[in-house]
Amino acid sequence: MADVTLDRITKTYNKGQTKAVEDISFSVNEGELFGLIGPDGAGKTTLFRILTTLLLPDTGTALVNGCDVVKDYKKIRSQVGYMPGKFSLYQDLTVEENLQFFATVFNSSIEENYDLIKEIYVQIEPFKKRRAGNLSGGMKQKLALCCALIHRPTVLFLDEPTTGVDTVSRKEFWEMLKRLKVQGITILVSTPYMDEATLCERIALIQAGAILSIDTPQGIIEQFPEKLYAIKAGNMSQLLQDLRSSSLVATCYAFGEYHHITLTEEGEQTTENLLASLKEQHAEVQLSPTKPTIEDCFIKLMQAS
Repeated sequence: MADVTLDRITKTYNKGQTKAVEDISFSVNEGELFGLIGPDGAGKTTLFRILTTLLLPDTGTALVNGCDVVKDYKKIRSQVGYMPGKFSLYQDLTVEENLQFFATVFNSSIEENYDLIKEIYVQIEPFKKRRAGNLSGGMKQKLALCCALIHRPTVLFLDEPTTGVDTVSRKEFWEMLKRLKVQGITILVSTPYMDEATLCERIALIQAGAILSIDTPQGIIEQFPEKLYAIKAGNMSQLLQDLRSSSLVATCYAFGEYHHITLTEEGEQTTENLLASLKEQHAEVQLSPTKPTIEDCFIKLMQAS
């Protein structure tokens, strides 16, 4: 059973001149941890705002828990939790006051649903008298998640929740999401970080308001159509230029300390010749096959679209 369904959703801004999302359709199953993966400006926030009834779509329909986002917005708002990308709690209220406020808004109390947030709240409880604006990034993140959960939502929307926080806090946050999923909550999370895609059960890759692919992370990786190589040398900038000008190289882009390349049909047959040619121009050239990542797949899909 699907908890969230989008059918041909389109949204534009500036009187139709700027398309935020176009003809988007997908569904999220009950109890699923689903990732919407893409860079800034891809349309992730627009979709989340439509699904949480903060924006009206221009065309198409969207359902959350079987309720229409336009006709049944009041019912949806009582059933979902939303953590926007920008910290939006009351900076002048303390941790405890923010949590109490959001519980009251939903006719609930901290005590009523404390079991759901306990594991997260105990980490910020020592700072419960501190104003929210004075918390660290990781602590703000935990407080915002507690406030989004305090009314026990059935569907949780997290818009780029780990942007701007340190690596340790990012890891802790994803561990918290795994534990929340056990509670039966359907979780939709958006992120620009490709490495976080593998932590989801299914993902949708989105770019320029269009869905490029929807599958499990492993399913998307297995669809990568070519053999991928990692290459590096002493002068990486010059190497990039030389690879892109080679008739044996199909695609080439920087990837961490390496460049990732795919070869033309001729290049695959003459890999040794390519390597020998590069060694004449570059010191310490290393070329080896490598497994594609979600980021490689995303780049490939972008080039094909």
